[in-house]
Amino acid sequence: MTTEQDAQSPNKVVLFSGHMIDAPDRKTPRFPPDKEPAAVAAIADALTRIGAAGGDLAICGGACGGDLLFAEAALAKGMRLEIYIPFDEPTFLAGSVDFAGGNWRARYFAAKSRATLHVMPDELGLLPAGENAYERDNQWMLERAARFGGEKMAFVCLWNGEGGDGPGGAKHLMEEAGRRTTWIYWLDTRKLWD
Repeated sequence: MTTEQDAQSPNKVVLFSGHMIDAPDRKTPRFPPDKEPAAVAAIADALTRIGAAGGDLAICGGACGGDLLFAEAALAKGMRLEIYIPFDEPTFLAGSVDFAGGNWRARYFAAKSRATLHVMPDELGLLPAGENAYERDNQWMLERAARFGGEKMAFVCLWNGEGGDGPGGAKHLMEEAGRRTTWIYWLDTRKLWD
């Protein structure tokens, strides 16, 4: 019997987490829209340093900003893409894509059309009482990235090194991924934005 791992085993698996583009009314800037070119260049450079290539696997969320920039970069390299979202798609789009305006919604659907979309409540069931949806989604992505072995997994994080706006952000996944792989590529936005 052929398992999923045998049939589709990539040479490398790249897991990503990173900041969303700032909402227009965000008081303290974290990822201003004009910094998108710097983020695009940093993500592309990280994938090159990792040696990611066609047939390798990219795993990320689908939020505006870092997630979709990573998805686009991975697809440009011919990688297979899996997108994991913590809510049903309309709820997710309202909270994590549409608020930013611009062409983020179109970019989400363009990436999704070339990816496998995983919707947490559909695949894992309702959120257990006391759990955070974003932390659960992070753990789910990490488990899926590690399914081919931790030695194949690299983690790329577009992050300012600070706590997020709530549980389950880039800081959380950085901490969790550090327990699974030594291939950590921290794209420190405090340096990138200078």
